[in-house]
Amino acid sequence: MKQLHSIETFLLDLDGTIYLGDRLFPWSLPFVETMRKLGKSFIFVTNNSSKNSGYYVDKLKKMGIEIDAHQVFTAGQATIFYLKKYNYPRELYLVGTPSLEKEFTEAGFVLTSKDPKAVVLGFDLTLTYEKLRLACQFIRRGLPFIATHPDLNCPTPEGPIPDCGSMTALITAATGVEAKIIGKPYPEMIAAIQAKFDLQEPQTVAMVGDRLYTDIAMAQAAGIVSILVLSGEAQLKDLETSRIQPDLVVEHLGRITEALT
Repeated sequence: MKQLHSIETFLLDLDGTIYLGDRLFPWSLPFVETMRKLGKSFIFVTNNSSKNSGYYVDKLKKMGIEIDAHQVFTAGQATIFYLKKYNYPRELYLVGTPSLEKEFTEAGFVLTSKDPKAVVLGFDLTLTYEKLRLACQFIRRGLPFIATHPDLNCPTPEGPIPDCGSMTALITAATGVEAKIIGKPYPEMIAAIQAKFDLQEPQTVAMVGDRLYTDIAMAQAAGIVSILVLSGEAQLKDLETSRIQPDLVVEHLGRITEALT
């Protein structure tokens, strides 16, 4: 746990790490307060592209955690960064929520079903058969297919629900075309984070999350410190068979707070 003292920036997963559904974990607010007292930065990083950063700011505020929008980074934002970096055309067919549509429109993209130049798939809670039909039609014509993140399920208090990865698999099964995936654990996500927040020294950055195959895998690929919390999806028994092994395993965020104070 000594290496925690050298960490200057904590990248924090949300669901399963900071809260579960609408319930804030009791150790989350003390963690945030301690980071502020110690002068350490923290950024909330989520694969959930169904919401924009403003949603998470409001949600955390209602839970008692005050942050700015620039302290939240989503897979939707990472996808926008990727599309701009590689000069994709601005005309897109976007399969996503109104929140994601707003984010892309504000970033300068034109969302259209009339001669789009690429198909982008997010975690669409408003998904319809017609949206799927059009996406498959455009992809079969040879348009690039980009998905915001690979998560198969999204945790909810009522149990998991199909996430972007499941929707991606459906389209791939129908078209035979694999998507370019952007979010955790793919390098495009961490590249976007490093660029936006100017994180130049990997040894001073830690990713804290509850999923081995996204949070911890991304940290390892980026060469930053990986910290698994057992307050969400992954449990100790999962480490016995996983090829992905974190640098540190803690019960929850509160253990990090204790180690730094």
